[in-house]
Amino acid sequence: MAERGGFLQAAKAVFWSFFGVRKKSHYENDAIKLTPVQVIVTGILSLVLFIFAVLGVVLLVAR
Repeated sequence: MAERGGFLQAAKAVFWSFFGVRKKSHYENDAIKLTPVQVIVTGILSLVLFIFAVLGVVLLVAR
């Protein structure tokens, strides 16, 4: 059985998918090691962090 990927591997996969850039070998490795639940949860957390970062920048500029 293949070793499961951790949070860091899921975070890297989601980060690069935001840009749409990913090597085929890395994609295949992620597809083997990561579960859909890991990718979905990491994607949602990343989206929330991104939204708060954008809001923070907007609030800093608006002051």
